[in-house]
Amino acid sequence: MLHMYSRSPLPPWKICCRNSGNSNPQSTWERTLFEGRNVPKRIRELIEKTEEPTIWDDQKRAQALFTELKALKKQWEPIERIADEVQALFDMISDASHEEQTALETDVERLEKEWLALETQLYLSGEFDVSNCYLTVSGGAGGTEAQDWAAMLMRMYLRYCERQRWKTTIIEKTDGQEAGIKSATIYVQGEFAYGNLKCEKGTHRLVRLSPFNAKNLRQTSFALVEVLPELPESTDVDINPADLRIDTYRSGGAGGQNVNKVESAIRITHLPSGIVVACQNERSQLQNRAQAMNMLRAKLLEKERREQQEAKSELKGARKSADFGQQIRSYVLHPYQMVKDLRTDEETSNTTGVLDGDIQQFIDAELKREGRS
Repeated sequence: MLHMYSRSPLPPWKICCRNSGNSNPQSTWERTLFEGRNVPKRIRELIEKTEEPTIWDDQKRAQALFTELKALKKQWEPIERIADEVQALFDMISDASHEEQTALETDVERLEKEWLALETQLYLSGEFDVSNCYLTVSGGAGGTEAQDWAAMLMRMYLRYCERQRWKTTIIEKTDGQEAGIKSATIYVQGEFAYGNLKCEKGTHRLVRLSPFNAKNLRQTSFALVEVLPELPESTDVDINPADLRIDTYRSGGAGGQNVNKVESAIRITHLPSGIVVACQNERSQLQNRAQAMNMLRAKLLEKERREQQEAKSELKGARKSADFGQQIRSYVLHPYQMVKDLRTDEETSNTTGVLDGDIQQFIDAELKREGRS
């Protein structure tokens, strides 16, 4: 038998075929990988919806369905191809001589490499993982130092999105008094933007020699990152117009002739929850209002789910609550160079690369941790 069976860790097709004795390793592998994820099932559902005669009666809904279908097929088809090759490989192994099995090891090595490259994608199967998203960075306590750190994080995420070839739009930004930003919200458009960036939710900590301190002392700063999916209009989130306070104001910063002359920017406050959202990027008040309402719906859904998760955690006696305030990553620039994720223990000394957007290793590690938990 090929030495592939003695290796560890094993890709899922090896585990299920060695342990189950199933005569159809492909079907077992597919069921093992996507149990509870329902990726193939969701693809079939989307195909049925796109074949409905009335699909184009609602063009926005149709476009959203086709976009999701395209992204999920792009995710699933390489996995399906590997599964087919695994099945063919096992068929050959069963009748192969020792010499032929040795020759087949080249195919095993190739499949293992392809599997490692695709493995993380298997965990991008949450309800909104395929969606665009809103990413907000806010400076914590600490004045100018924290605001500068928030600006550094915003640049890091913009560079990461550029590496992913995602489109980004800064829809709201409040500059700091001396340097940096108090907060900024980025609208990210791209396949699996939310699925990847949701791993960045939480508090990010920076340790460095402060450029804003006359004595150049070491300073610790914090910034908060929030990530919300762009929800389809069909999502069941009810908002009572009577619960909203809507304020208009003039947009700040650079823009067209209309930007600083007309109160086109929108700030919406949801009175029962106290949630506030704002948008000032678009030229018209109507467009800014639509974008702000999208963010509000996403925040209300996130709040509801977080409360449900906290209730479950209390019943289980969990030590940590599922909220945005958890510190997830530490960036140390002095006295040594280190970025370490506190959830996965993933770390690197390449702080320059990380702050320039090279953060995929941390995202992959967190996706795998969440997927296996």
